[in-house]
Amino acid sequence: MFSMNFDNLPWLVYIGQIVDILLVTYVVYKLIMIIRGTRAVQLVKGIAAIFIVWFVSSFLGLSTLEFITRQTATFGLLAIIIIFQPELRRGLEQLGRSRLFSSRSISKNEAIQPTIDALMKASVYMGKRRIGALISIERETGLNDYAETGIAMHANVSSELLINIFIPNTPLHDGAVVLKNDKILAAGCYLPLSEDSSISKELGTRHRAALGVSEVTDAITLIISEETGAISLSKRGTLYRELTKEQLRDLLEQNLLKAATTSDNRWQWGGKKDG
Repeated sequence: MFSMNFDNLPWLVYIGQIVDILLVTYVVYKLIMIIRGTRAVQLVKGIAAIFIVWFVSSFLGLSTLEFITRQTATFGLLAIIIIFQPELRRGLEQLGRSRLFSSRSISKNEAIQPTIDALMKASVYMGKRRIGALISIERETGLNDYAETGIAMHANVSSELLINIFIPNTPLHDGAVVLKNDKILAAGCYLPLSEDSSISKELGTRHRAALGVSEVTDAITLIISEETGAISLSKRGTLYRELTKEQLRDLLEQNLLKAATTSDNRWQWGGKKDG
């Protein structure tokens, strides 16, 4: 009877190793995507620093330092579980909700284009009437940490809803709105204030919050000044001030549409650029 001895086929071992590497890479990638934009990023950096010190001290024979770092790594795991329990729970929930090979960019343009139109209409309306507003739009870095500080909405984006949220003396007008694709995740959210001492003194809390969140995430944030009605946008620690309608649409499309590849400077700035 014909039989095949698979022990003599080393290519099976190679395939197994390749699959193993691919699976580990995928798991690491998903973990990175989950923790981006959360406090867990700083945790990972701290853990990496401890293991680097542990490796170096072991290699150089620094027994005391090696003992300290080893004990820190051993007992630190329990502390990590306790301190970062909300982040761990949220990460497991995301893994449970997601499909195995889902992509965040599927039909992104179709979802974002109506959002851009709604943002344009709402911004122009509020700017003319000097209605203060702060709207942060999620890109790759998650904004769930900031959305959880406000009132959950999970509503479809519309210019009418955005305007209504920021009408003065309403319950949600004094915080930020967090958007994700075509959804309003939450309103009345708190964003981190920038501590950059070089920021112009004429800028208020909204502008500092917009700069603050742009320094720690890749989100773009719209600001409508309550004093002047000027429309501004923050991105990666830079504040683009006093935008015209055309400039605002240009920036939104460049940064939110999947196929956008143009530069921020393809037109001449009529306003101010800080940062």
